Order: sequence, then C-alpha cells, then structure tokens
Amino acid sequence: MARWSEIDSVAATLTGVAELRFAANRHHVLGTIRPDGSPRLSGTEVYFHRGDVWIGCMPTSGKVSDLRRDPRCALHTAPIDLEMVEGDAVIDAVAVETEDADVWAAITEGSEEPVNGVLFRMDVTRFRVVQVEGDRLLVHSWDPDRGVDLRVVD
Repeated sequence: MARWSEIDSVAATLTGVAELRFAANRHHVLGTIRPDGSPRLSGTEVYFHRGDVWIGCMPTSGKVSDLRRDPRCALHTAPIDLEMVEGDAVIDAVAVETEDADVWAAITEGSEEPVNGVLFRMDVTRFRVVQVEGDRLLVHSWDPDRGVDLRVVD
C-alpha cells in the first residue's frame, strides 16, 4: 500500500492523468464488499488533498458499514467522454477512517451544509488509467510490486 504522494513521486505523469479524470466529473463510483461478500456500488465524491485520496460518506450509508467491516475498495471515475479518448481511472485501496478536521474543512470549503459524515483516506494498493487509442486499449498501471507498467490490448 502507498499514500498517493508516494506514488506521485515515482509516477507523476500517471497520477496527474488520474487526478484529471477524477476532476472531470463530481460524482464517481465506489465499490465495497457487503456482509454477504457480494459487491456494492455507490456514488461518491473523490478528493485529492495533502498528498492523499479522500472520500466523505453519510454516516448511516451502507458503504460506511462495508468499509468499517472490510476496508478494501475500488474507486472508479465516471467518464463523460464516451469515446474514452481521455480515458478513465480506477484506484484500488484500503480505506482508513479518520476524523481530520483540516481535511473536512478543505473538501467542504464553500459548502453551506455542516459537516456530518465519515471521512476515509485511501491507502492505494494499485491504480490504473485506461485509454482507447484506435482499436487498442492502453492500460497504464501502478502497483507496489511492478511499479509503473503499460499494457497494450489489441
């Protein structure tokens, strides 16, 4: 596992593309594991702040219960570009619950709603940026064992 800033120090171009993909849309998809082992997909907002990836959740949501029980998860961008020229990104992570008031303040800046949620920092286990180039699929990835990698699927 790694903090986003650690990955950024060795793969800044790739992390930059991933951040742009998440910034392109406000809402994304979080995959968690339900108590019975089946997947749960939930909408979420993703924030990059102080060298980490963050999500905030409503306290009574199923995703909070899931992450408290089994913190393994995946964040997937919601691509607006249907041709996927810019690509999409997926971050596999372990969610770490925290009560960092400074992060809450930063990610809710300008919101008129009071903070009433659960904050998670994502410790990254791997991530991918997938792009379509003609008839090929380009899969750029990072994981702690292989580092940065490019796989081309024809």
